[in-house]
Amino acid sequence: MRIIDLFSGAGGLTFGFYYRIKQNKFVRNRKNSFVFANELDPFAAEAFKANFPDIRMINEDIKQLDKDTIEQMIGEEPVDLIIGGPPCQSFSTVGQRVFDEKATLYEEYLRILSIAKPKIFLFENVKGMLSMRETFYKKDKDGNIVYEVKKNKETGSERKYPVVEGYGRKIIDIIKEKFAFITDDLGYNISCEVLNTVDYGVPENRERVFVVGIRKDLDMEWKYPTAIKADKLSVKDAISDLPVVLENQNITNYTSQPQNEYQRLMRGHNNVLTEHYCGVYGGKIRTVIQNVKQGEGKEDFNKLVENGVVDKKYRLTSGYKNTYGRLIEDIPAPTITNNMTAPSGLRCIHYSQNRALTPREGARIQSFPDWFEFRGGVGSVTTQIGNAVPPLMALKLAKQIEKLLKG
Repeated sequence: MRIIDLFSGAGGLTFGFYYRIKQNKFVRNRKNSFVFANELDPFAAEAFKANFPDIRMINEDIKQLDKDTIEQMIGEEPVDLIIGGPPCQSFSTVGQRVFDEKATLYEEYLRILSIAKPKIFLFENVKGMLSMRETFYKKDKDGNIVYEVKKNKETGSERKYPVVEGYGRKIIDIIKEKFAFITDDLGYNISCEVLNTVDYGVPENRERVFVVGIRKDLDMEWKYPTAIKADKLSVKDAISDLPVVLENQNITNYTSQPQNEYQRLMRGHNNVLTEHYCGVYGGKIRTVIQNVKQGEGKEDFNKLVENGVVDKKYRLTSGYKNTYGRLIEDIPAPTITNNMTAPSGLRCIHYSQNRALTPREGARIQSFPDWFEFRGGVGSVTTQIGNAVPPLMALKLAKQIEKLLKG
């Protein structure tokens, strides 16, 4: 397949088309080649180049990629597939949803579809995209959006929110319609489904929307990959072989052998451990971590305060119900987020050690192999991991698309 990779990030979705698994090892999939990849964030683009050095990476705003440049890169050979998903923050149901410029980046995906005319496209985003609507904001006489300050009932914090005047159509309906009828001569038969990565060999409950389009002149019918019926992998299955990390430690060597097939796959022939470190916590955070058991979080800790088990000065007044939560070792992880290294994040305290996850543990849970490189500071690294399509999920989708094109 000849592939164009848009909004690539560090390359989680790319990974599934670049590699295949043979004898429980990742090996290069020579059947696929990439015309180019595009990513705006410089650290993500740098990580992408480190992991996929033979793919041409265009590190710039997708809006700057003009028709002539794209056609020149494509050349005479047809494009089989476009993959990618625009930034998801606008659609996410965690935090503040804003209908901003990022929420309409699907228009750029559509523009490049109209130029490249691939046989198939694969578009990915968060589940929240299904409920997001066009939003019309109140504006002042100069055309600037008007904001109001609201207090969060749960956290007590105050934030500015744009004043909403009304709502339009659902974004997913707009995308389906526009992608189905791009021009009079070009359109795609659209399939849309929510898949949970835990059903495809990833030790993480992560629901994502996958939109697949088949060009209308092709006699093909898309079917999403079948869910694996085997037992779901747990957090412990994923990371139990990684060394213990204490506060202010950065561990670079393995201290034990892999304990199962998943860990063997993730290690490969890797010898040097990267991104396996922990920062330093204050007294309050240490107290919280030490008193939160598996499956517990903020509310359980505050009950200890109310019952006099923990001093009232440690009471938690910020964060959501599932923040300051400890993972449960024998079930899959909840969705790994960009805040995985902060104990105040969404259930990301290690199941047995008194700390939050390390970036490498987060990457493992996302099914990135240990030799996969990330770039930038901790915030950049965790964003690259948290925003990615898990590689094992991508592999399943790639295999299904290959089967379709063969048939």
